[in-house]
Amino acid sequence: MNFDEAFHHLLGHEGAYSNHPNDPGGETMWGVTKAVARADGYVGEMKDFPVEAAKSIYREKYWDAVQAEKLPPTIRYAVFDAAVNSGPGTSIKWLQESVGATPDGVLGPKTLAAINQLNPEGILRRMLAKRLTAMTNMSGWPSFSCGWARRIATLLEA
Repeated sequence: MNFDEAFHHLLGHEGAYSNHPNDPGGETMWGVTKAVARADGYVGEMKDFPVEAAKSIYREKYWDAVQAEKLPPTIRYAVFDAAVNSGPGTSIKWLQESVGATPDGVLGPKTLAAINQLNPEGILRRMLAKRLTAMTNMSGWPSFSCGWARRIATLLEA
């Protein structure tokens, strides 16, 4: 899966405009929070946030940040998706824990070597289990658990 395919798939999960009172991210469009949009220089209404601006943010702050192109195709999207929901460092830590590497949140040569020695499907299952377990401890779990669990299930089916 390349970035364009991953972005298209991600939008299926993130949807368009949202301003759920229990979402700590607050107002979002295409899954990009108002704070992230503002930090990127956007000053308009979030309902008008352009999809191309979202795509640029997702490429730089999440896809490139987790070095998705260096990962096996089987786990590439799951690492990217976790970065979008929980941050690149957390996503990489879950990946590192899944391959027995030191969880420092940086995808370096030791982590890549560990990844390349293991079955990608096993890595995927272990990483998604770690992610789902962590999500159950998040403050948003009571409000968003069904959607988050479905998202994990979709990643397991793919």
